[in-house]
Amino acid sequence: MSRRSGILEFAVLGLLRESPMHGYELRKRLNTSLGIFRAFSYGTLYPCLKTLVANGWLIEEPGTAPADLPPTTGRAPAPASSLAGRRAKIVYRLTAEGKEHFEELLSHTGPDSWEDEHFAARFAFFSQTEREVRMRVLEGRRSRLEERLEKMRASLARTRERLDDYTLELQRHGMESVEREVRWLNELIESERSGRDQRRSSPGSEAQQNTAGETGGLPRRRGDSPPDPSDDTAK
Repeated sequence: MSRRSGILEFAVLGLLRESPMHGYELRKRLNTSLGIFRAFSYGTLYPCLKTLVANGWLIEEPGTAPADLPPTTGRAPAPASSLAGRRAKIVYRLTAEGKEHFEELLSHTGPDSWEDEHFAARFAFFSQTEREVRMRVLEGRRSRLEERLEKMRASLARTRERLDDYTLELQRHGMESVEREVRWLNELIESERSGRDQRRSSPGSEAQQNTAGETGGLPRRRGDSPPDPSDDTAK
């Protein structure tokens, strides 16, 4: 299984853990909620769904067609028999085995979880992730970016004299993007640590810690959106 297909399977399981969905609804959520899937087709999604069904992690159930299906402008209405068998009417539901598998994936904190696309998918489901796992992923991501930033600075120092003004600005822009994400990660890590310390020192902290994996506890950020880890300029 390729890395990208693995990320897609992870994201699909995570979204279906929230609620059952049609394939069209899933694609819409992947496009709008997870920027790394801005452009992908049903030809990519449905084979993934079939694989998850075959593994016993999803089941297919009959359902009503979504109200917001794409219009069939310029086409004659499909026969009723054809509509009855449309793939869009299938609802995908997470099984108990699928939920267990997704929870295993959430607990994984290896180097793959720090890479650009995988980190974006992992971060999207941080509210379902245990606090200690969140910390390891954030710290691993920060370490990876600090290594990248050091290499970018060294490369720029070696080639600065040979670069024209526009290429030099592009290099600086890439460095600034990485620096911005490192600062963002520092703030998130500090928030996680502060939240953990507050729970340990406050009355009833044991009960609060039992729900720590289900609530992010992060402060709302006004006018600031998280850096996009899939931004090519940050690589």
